[in-house]
Amino acid sequence: MTDNKTATTRTPEGTTDGERKREHAGGFLGLVERLGNMLPDPFWLFVILSGLVLVSSFIGEKIGMTATNPSTGEEVRVTNLLSADGLQRMINEAVPNFTSFPPLGLIIIVMLGVAVAEHSGLIGAAIRGAIGRVGPTMLTFVVALAGVTGSIASDAVYVILIPIGATAFRHVGRSPVVGAMVAFAASSAGFNSSLILNITDVLLAGLSTSAAQIVEPGYEVSPLANYFFIVPSSIVLALIITAVTELFVRHKARELVDHDNVDYDAASFGETPPNATDGEEQDGGDAGNDAGEEAQLELHDVEKRGLIQVTVWSLVLLVGYFAAMFIPGSPLQGEGGAVMESPLIRSIAVAIALYFFIVGIVYGRVTGTITDAADVPAFMAKGIRTLVPMMVLFFAVAQFLAYFTWSNLGVWSAIHGAELLSRADLPNPVLFALFVLLVAVLNLMVTSGSAQWALMSPVVVPMMMYVGVSPEVSQMLFRIGDSPTNIITPMSPYFALALTFLQRYYRRAGIGTLMSLALPYSIAMLVGWFLFFLAWYLLGLPLGPGVPVR
Repeated sequence: MTDNKTATTRTPEGTTDGERKREHAGGFLGLVERLGNMLPDPFWLFVILSGLVLVSSFIGEKIGMTATNPSTGEEVRVTNLLSADGLQRMINEAVPNFTSFPPLGLIIIVMLGVAVAEHSGLIGAAIRGAIGRVGPTMLTFVVALAGVTGSIASDAVYVILIPIGATAFRHVGRSPVVGAMVAFAASSAGFNSSLILNITDVLLAGLSTSAAQIVEPGYEVSPLANYFFIVPSSIVLALIITAVTELFVRHKARELVDHDNVDYDAASFGETPPNATDGEEQDGGDAGNDAGEEAQLELHDVEKRGLIQVTVWSLVLLVGYFAAMFIPGSPLQGEGGAVMESPLIRSIAVAIALYFFIVGIVYGRVTGTITDAADVPAFMAKGIRTLVPMMVLFFAVAQFLAYFTWSNLGVWSAIHGAELLSRADLPNPVLFALFVLLVAVLNLMVTSGSAQWALMSPVVVPMMMYVGVSPEVSQMLFRIGDSPTNIITPMSPYFALALTFLQRYYRRAGIGTLMSLALPYSIAMLVGWFLFFLAWYLLGLPLGPGVPVR
């Protein structure tokens, strides 16, 4: 779910990534890139959509657009927002629209905590520690699982994990490019899954809540809404990545080198003998750099002490968290002892932020990355700065959603869309498959997951609610369709980043090379994850605490 833009970097040949993309992109990929480039920035996209809503509300009222709410039997009329009352409302409520936008406060609070853990070095050290202790047999799976769970660090996971994956594979005598591809596939195509509750859960839940309230005011989608399914999904996706890597990608990598008869970096791209020396493994020009990378893969003693302290504190915090919810008389118990009504569940974003805030400080104090009390708010400020582009986008999204709700165009679209679905009488599995496929295709051009869900949820969530599909299920289906195609769209800034790493070891690599390695991951993860969801759905297992799948 890419939301940030990366700076243009230089490839080994001296051309920019953008120039190389223009040189090599053709066929279907070239079409995707050209269509994507025709779209405005997401901020302006929502400004344009807001304008279309205003014009549509004027036309809709004039021609008498109405719908009958199937839940209440009441008639819903499209309201003109270009009236005097509508214009006054848009001005008077512009600020409340933004400040009360559900994802805004949630994402800021979570990031305040995560930023401390990230900038203290905890997240990077935890990833390196997990990968550095693994042997060749389990390495692919562990790098994949680290990448899937690494979405806790948001877009930073790409920058952290891709070089670590390449180094880890070289460290055990395997292809560093295959390692980089595993890390890229997991971080990008597996972005919407994680072993740990993270920012994505909070952000999507806020958008889903806004959309659901078009139909049912007061409806709340919890950040935990998909958690029971997301955790095993992380393992399933890591297994799919492992299978694709071992059965296809490692062999495809060797075929590319053999086909081009490239001797100078064949050892870097393909498998190397387990007993090869550093000089045999590495291209001469990169040997010193790679040796430095291998050294960085190992944790220093102080980092190990920091991680041990974090583990101890994590256990203490976990025990305290559950004790506060279950011990009779606890002020943090839910009303009547109901666990799901506890503030620690209903406002779990605060609990997540506090956890990362505390363990980040613990790690920073032990390792010396935090030496002064002022370091902590400085780290938090750095985290908030990364959210500024998203906050700008949220202002436009918040106004669009407000106009869409006030005009009743959201309800009107959802009711008529639901009527079409009812007449089509599609089995739910077919309906789900079509929705996932639609999301996957749109994601090739709109790579910002938050922008895409903000665009789709006001129509999709209410429409699905009217045909008996909960917002939590719609949100999960979106997540399944959104991630897997991240890895194959040249519109993603991290596609160019992955290409840069690929070219380091295989200098003739272009977009076609990257695509030939990435496409198997994308297809396998899209199909495999959806089939896993379908099995979960048919078994009737809950998606999250108190969230039945049907």
